[in-house]
Amino acid sequence: MKRTYTLTAIFLLFVSCAELGSIIQDNAISDAQIASGLKEALEKGINIKVSQLAQKDGFFKNDRVKILFPPELQKVENTLRSIGLSSLADKGVEMLNRAAEEAVKEAIPIFKEAIMQMTFDDARSILMGEQDAATRYLQRTTSSALRTKFSPVIDRSFSKVGAAEIWRQIINKYNSIPFVKKITPDLTGYVTDKALEGVFYMVAQEEKAIRTNIRNRTTDLLRKVFALQDSRQS
Repeated sequence: MKRTYTLTAIFLLFVSCAELGSIIQDNAISDAQIASGLKEALEKGINIKVSQLAQKDGFFKNDRVKILFPPELQKVENTLRSIGLSSLADKGVEMLNRAAEEAVKEAIPIFKEAIMQMTFDDARSILMGEQDAATRYLQRTTSSALRTKFSPVIDRSFSKVGAAEIWRQIINKYNSIPFVKKITPDLTGYVTDKALEGVFYMVAQEEKAIRTNIRNRTTDLLRKVFALQDSRQS
């Protein structure tokens, strides 16, 4: 009896470990095709979603990623609006988003470099992972490079789009109010963080769309590769 249980356990373990290989064999798909399909899906998400963010109003008129006043400056915003300076506050928000839109243009080549370096093991793990596995791969492999690129671009963009002057007016106006605590916010760091959040949010949305909606698999390769994911989940 013990021998039977042991053989059964070994058989079940073998089946579990071989399951993915069986699915791949049944669908006649190679590691190279899996990698190519994942790279195509990521490039599709980047070309569609990240490029949208890099356009005028990509952040400013997208409520899902729009950059607002930093939490520590909410009191500043409320004070400005209470003394009739709502237009100045609105302009400050617009300038934060304009700087992010300018910076995001630097993201696309960094993402594409990370995609080119994806291994077969990376691709297999991503395909069979959670709905945001590809996005998390990009976060892991690009966040440091993106932050390094974004910060100086945002600094320059503050001057280019007029944000530096608008925010100088906001800070000076607020600091001139009697009895308020003077502020010197790190707007470059804040916009860098929010721009990164926005980029990865939009990539995750496109990844989810491809994983869950067959109509978003717009090429034969995408349909073939993600059918493998579907088989795994069924």
